[in-house]
Order: sequence, then structure tokens, then C-alpha cells
Amino acid sequence: MGIPHPQRKLVLSEIVGVALDTFRLNKVRFALTALGMVIGTASLILVVTIGLTGKQYVIGQIQGIGANMIYAFREGQAGESSGVQDDLTVSDMRAVEQEVNGIAAVSPMVQLRARIPVGNGKEQDVLILGVGPQYRDIRSLDVLAGRFFDDADSQARSKVVAITEHLAQHLFGSQDGAVGQTLKITGLPFKIIGTFKERVETFGQSELAADTVVMPYTVSRYLVPSDALDQIFFSMADINEVPAATARIKAVIQSRHRRESVYRVENLAQLITVANRTANALTVVLLLVSAVTLIVGGIGIMNIMLATVTSRIHEIGIRKAVGATAADIRLQFLAEAMLISIAGGLVGSVVGLSVPYSVRFLTHHRIPISGLSAVIALLVSSLVGIVFGTVPATRASQMDPIESLRHE
Repeated sequence: MGIPHPQRKLVLSEIVGVALDTFRLNKVRFALTALGMVIGTASLILVVTIGLTGKQYVIGQIQGIGANMIYAFREGQAGESSGVQDDLTVSDMRAVEQEVNGIAAVSPMVQLRARIPVGNGKEQDVLILGVGPQYRDIRSLDVLAGRFFDDADSQARSKVVAITEHLAQHLFGSQDGAVGQTLKITGLPFKIIGTFKERVETFGQSELAADTVVMPYTVSRYLVPSDALDQIFFSMADINEVPAATARIKAVIQSRHRRESVYRVENLAQLITVANRTANALTVVLLLVSAVTLIVGGIGIMNIMLATVTSRIHEIGIRKAVGATAADIRLQFLAEAMLISIAGGLVGSVVGLSVPYSVRFLTHHRIPISGLSAVIALLVSSLVGIVFGTVPATRASQMDPIESLRHE
């Protein structure tokens, strides 16, 4: 018991040997047949790679805005006159800091519009944001030249600003040329200490515009008529805590204000979830398209094997005459169909994996490569060989040996 039957080994080796001999005699025919499987298998792997790359890119873009970020703002009043104000304040921000665990950084934000002189009697409209030093980390800003203001600047109420790269280029011709220059805002001189840009371009859909000046919140308080905040930004130490913290922050803020006041507390976690689902759905659609290619390849295998059965009727009769059973004949032709599909699947997997590896090697981009997709592609190609090889194999096994011997 447990010892393989020697005759079974011999039968299997003969089957494989006959299949290989058949391939050698009809190289072009079987190479063209396997080409369909090569294309289908390579397409399946490349589709998964494209899907993963697109998913990685979109999520990277969203995370570049601030994956751990939570922002709160007042939406308005419900059932009260427009003259009633119940705005967010720094006190709300401090209360959230004390009552919500896991917050890594916070920043208030006020915004106003102003016109600044740019020489030759001309003026430039700019957006001015008053924020805390941690705003840079929360929003993942890239400092291009100079530096961003820090806690010391904020505590000393230093009249310093950082400006966007677009504004620096427009006013001074370069990033480095802007650093050290002076801007007059509402008649007060402010020193430019740095230029920055968003890590991910939001095309004006965020609070940052192309021509934006950012200054310490403690200084901006002298430029606005009240202590109201337009937004409060928070950043969580752990991205997994963002959904729960969002709900908790909203509860804390709401508890400190009138019940009629409406506040929004939002994050980008839901956007990441939607991006994941969209990317996965697109990948599934592309996989279905690739599956059509594999099915076409399978139909090609079936047609070639049916033609092969027709051309080998006399051989089938001889094999049955010397003792081959219907099962042996069926297994012979099924094995040939499977070998074609597996050979095509192996070549297709090599092609499908070599393309992203080549791109990664030549461009040094971190393209995600799924080894699982290659395994699945091989399994699918084998399954296609079995499914589409069954019809010609069954047809060959059911032939009458006497009629087959008479066939010329």
C-alpha cells in the first residue's frame, strides 16, 4: 500500500512522450495555438499590475494631502437669525486636545483676502491664512526654499510669512529669490522666510489657493475683527484612530455650543475607502476583459485539437487495436490540450512579470507586482486547457476502432 503502480507511471510517461512528439511534428500549429494563452495570461498579470499601480497612486495622492488629518468647521445655524454667531474658537481646539486621545498635531486657521503692493504702483490679490506651526505637518507641505515658521516665531508674534511657489515665482522670479524679501500686508512689513507647495496638487479645491500667504496665527489675530476660527485642523498619530476620533471631536465641539449650531468634522478616510473600492472595481472589470482573451485562447485550443483528432483517426484506431482504452485515449488528448495551455501560461507569466520588473529596474519606480496574479493566471490557463480540451478528448475516445482503422 502507498507504492505507486509501475504501469501507471509508464502510461503517464508514454502519454507525455506522445504529446511532445506530436508538438515536435506540428511546431507552428501548436505555437500559434499557445500564443492565445500567452497573450491571455500576460494580460491577466498586467491588468492586476495596472490595477495595483493605479490604486497605489490614488491612495498616495490622498495621503499626500493628509491621511491622518481631521478638519472641523462651522456650517451654519439652524432655526436662528443670521446675526447670531456661534463660531469655532481656540478654546474649542484646546478642549478637543484635552478630551480626545491620540492627537499628534493641531492648528487653528483663519483666512482673509488682501491686496499687496507688487511694485510700479500695482497690487496683487492674495489669500492670507493664519495658522499654527504644526499646520505644515498636518497638511504635508513641502518647503522649497527657506523654512516654515516655528513655535518661537508664533510665541514671539514675529511678522514672518511663507508663500506658495506660484506667488514666489510671480513676484520674485524664483523660490530662493523670494526668501528674505518683504511683503506689505495691510501696511505692515512681513519678512518672507520660506516658500512651499502642497505635496499633492489640489487645483484650488483645498483651503490653499495658488497665491497664498501663510503667517503665524498669533500674528493674524491682529488682522481679523474677531476671535472666530474658519477651520481647526487635527492630525492623529494612528490612521486607524481617525474614524473614531472624528466622531469624538464632533461630539466635544457640539457640546460646547448651541444645539442649533451645525458643525462639520470630516476626514479623508472615507475618500481612501471610496478610492480603494473604485480601483478594485476597475481591476475586476479589466480582469473580465482579460478572461475573454483566455476564453478565446481556449476556443483556439479546442479547434486545433478537434482538427488534430480528425487527422489522427487512423492512429487512434491502431492504439485501440493494441489495447488502449477509451480512458487512455481521452487522457492522451486532454494531456496535449493541457500541455499547450500550461506552456502558454508559463510563457505568458514570464512576459507579464518581466514588463513591470523591467519598468521598475529602468525607472526605479516602485511598481507593485503581484506574485499571486501569476499563480492564478497559471491555474486559470490550466483550467482552460481542461475545459476546452474535454470535447476533442471525448470525441477521440468515443471513436469506433474498426471504423478508425478503415479511415485513410
